[in-house]
Amino acid sequence: MLEKFSAALALAVCLVMLLRLVMGAKRRRGFDAWAIGTWGSLRGISRQVWRWRSNRRKAEQAAQEAIRRASADVRRDGNVYHPDSFRGPRKPH
Repeated sequence: MLEKFSAALALAVCLVMLLRLVMGAKRRRGFDAWAIGTWGSLRGISRQVWRWRSNRRKAEQAAQEAIRRASADVRRDGNVYHPDSFRGPRKPH
């Protein structure tokens, strides 16, 4: 499957390069400008997706860490939670 995909991709690149050679100078400049713009757009989209996935993964890890820390020092009495942090003396404000 991967071999067929890479062969198809190589064929497509070769055909685009061949078509670019056949074009006139004016059309080639337009095609090059379009190709550069499209490449920049795809690159920007891929970066946004990568950052979104990375930020989502970090947020999930932070949430799991907060849940783990919150549930570590809690004594549960039926339906009531008694955090250990409430046992100590309170400082006046």
